[in-house]
Amino acid sequence: MDKINRYQTIVILIAVIVGLLLGQSFTISDFSSSLIIPLLMVMLFGLFLTIDLTELKHAFLNVKFSVTSILINFVWTPVFAYLLGSIFLHSDLALWIGFVMLMVTPCTDWYLVFTNVAKGNVSLSTAILPANLILQVLLLPVYLLFFFGKSGNVALGSLAESILIVLVLPFILALIAKTIVKGKNVSKSSFLNFFETSQVFFLALAVVAMFAFEGKDLISHPSIIYKMLIPVLLFFGVAFLVAFLASKLLRFNYADKVSLTFTTMARNSPISLAIAVSAFSAEPMIALALVIGPLIELPILVLTSQILLKTQKE
Repeated sequence: MDKINRYQTIVILIAVIVGLLLGQSFTISDFSSSLIIPLLMVMLFGLFLTIDLTELKHAFLNVKFSVTSILINFVWTPVFAYLLGSIFLHSDLALWIGFVMLMVTPCTDWYLVFTNVAKGNVSLSTAILPANLILQVLLLPVYLLFFFGKSGNVALGSLAESILIVLVLPFILALIAKTIVKGKNVSKSSFLNFFETSQVFFLALAVVAMFAFEGKDLISHPSIIYKMLIPVLLFFGVAFLVAFLASKLLRFNYADKVSLTFTTMARNSPISLAIAVSAFSAEPMIALALVIGPLIELPILVLTSQILLKTQKE
């Protein structure tokens, strides 16, 4: 993981500020809307390119860890996130949808940084990564339709089209690119390293474009941050406790406990953001919720890594 990923949230925060400033120009604001989806697609292409799907089989060698992680992330977490939203965000359906979209997608990149900082089992966390990626792409539309399909805000046609364009297409292109690189005399490491280090860059550009286009809504609705704060904090607090109790019950060693903690807590806003911008273009608050969430998430993950280090007994 490149060093720039350690400062992902700081980079995104700067991107938010730059976007808000640029958005004061109507010309830039109108133009930026056409850049959001292409930039997110390039970023996801880089993400898919750097993930080794052959690692998938290694994750299931540790059956106890894999089953526990999948049950927490894809059974417990969606239900808990929906219930939290129903309590704190029921009066604002767009924020509720954005909150759920963020929480049902486990992180596929920077959680490895925090796992490493807290001296966790990085190889195990890397092995579970492809499973998390595949399952969240497949299940995200299922969760949205199940929880919000009757609200009228989630249309199956637009959701399927968005997934096809912003997720499936970059995924297929990444597979093709891998095949080409493998068959050519091209340095695979340098090719992959470029996209690994550029993911944050393209995500930041997408955030700049989004806030340049929609930032006025955030300025006129500052209460969004306060509405999101309590459910996000509660989610991460309970997620930490669930991972801690599961690790204790299943007698995971310290390194595996750290891995389970961060795969349970860290969330994957880029994939959710790509879907939100494409499928819910008429609901900008959904996308804004997905950007605000990670700004709260970073200090929590930093604090969590320090807490885990203090509990280490080995």
